[in-house]
Amino acid sequence: MWFVWLLILAASLVSLHFWWRRRFDDQRRRLAADMENFQRKQQQVTLDAKVQQQVLFNSMLEGLLLLDRHRKIHLANRAFKNLFGVKTELRGKTVVEALRIHELDDLVKRAETEQQVLDYELQLPEISGRWLQVNAAAITNSAGEREGIILVFHDLTRLKQLERTREEFVANVSHELRTPLSLIKGYVETLLDGAMHNPEVAERFLKIIDRNSHRLDLLIQDLLIISALESGRVKLDLQPVTLAAIVDKVYSDLSARAQNKNVALTASLDGFVAHADPHRVEQVVANLVDNAIKYGRTNGRVMISASQRADGRIEVRVSDDGPGIPPEALTRVFERFYRVDKARSRDQGGTGLGLAIVKHIVQAHGGEVGVKSELGRGAAFTFTLPVETEPDAPLLEAKAKSAA
Repeated sequence: MWFVWLLILAASLVSLHFWWRRRFDDQRRRLAADMENFQRKQQQVTLDAKVQQQVLFNSMLEGLLLLDRHRKIHLANRAFKNLFGVKTELRGKTVVEALRIHELDDLVKRAETEQQVLDYELQLPEISGRWLQVNAAAITNSAGEREGIILVFHDLTRLKQLERTREEFVANVSHELRTPLSLIKGYVETLLDGAMHNPEVAERFLKIIDRNSHRLDLLIQDLLIISALESGRVKLDLQPVTLAAIVDKVYSDLSARAQNKNVALTASLDGFVAHADPHRVEQVVANLVDNAIKYGRTNGRVMISASQRADGRIEVRVSDDGPGIPPEALTRVFERFYRVDKARSRDQGGTGLGLAIVKHIVQAHGGEVGVKSELGRGAAFTFTLPVETEPDAPLLEAKAKSAA
């Protein structure tokens, strides 16, 4: 009997062993699955963090470059690549290998020694004359050991251009002011030294002083106008403008000057009505006609015409049959103080700002300016204005009469 019980006990122990074994294997499999799931989540968290980090770096407007302890590139964001015009993968390369800029490599070495370098200006002449401001700092761990270098790049090109424009503007204004002021001062000193007692000489000197005082006044007025236009402080009084009426007024004002050179003033405007500021349009037409008379030929002709472009805008053309403009000057004639013939322009009393004012007024109306010329065959300046879509009754009558 005891043998039977012994067999039952043995069978029970064997069954219990297999039951614990299965349970152990199940738990081990569950633990392995849990570990695998945990590792997958951790990898996903790490991946998400890296993606978020990359998105953050790429959203920065400043260029960012991160180097490891071996001066190899670990990270370069999108702004950095755009600044340097790089499209290839940079990771694992040195600065010299990636960019071929030894000055930047020297900056990295300097940052390692000094721990940080601030407001360093780097010029990249091979990339459209670009200027960058670079701030570099060493990255260290808790033990004070260097782990890498971080560099932040800010594009200074626009600021440099503005600074250069400001310097050129100040230099040009100073030059334009100095010439008439020097003449006025010289003639005044001569008068004070005794020339005033000679009526004939005094009258001639006073006329020169008056002419240069007027030139100074014109220059100051033009400077105020162009400053207001460039800063957007000029508010346009938009209304229907009959171009023929504007041209008639300008021709009337400049008729004496045209007669002095025997220049014929003609127009063909077909009753066009623009939606514009009449005072500013008059400034534009007056500047262009005045230039055409001033620099055109004696016994010549100035013609104003208008047409409607495919985009619906009115294009006004002011042309002359003078000596024309050299090809190299055509792209610069609308710049402030630019003169095709400096000596002749100053003799004629110009300020060098007329065409720049024309450009800014037209652009304020949403239009465009242009010029075409051939040496010996005159020049033609054009500008566009928006057309008046709903002219009132008097303007419609004026247009009908003009067409008749």
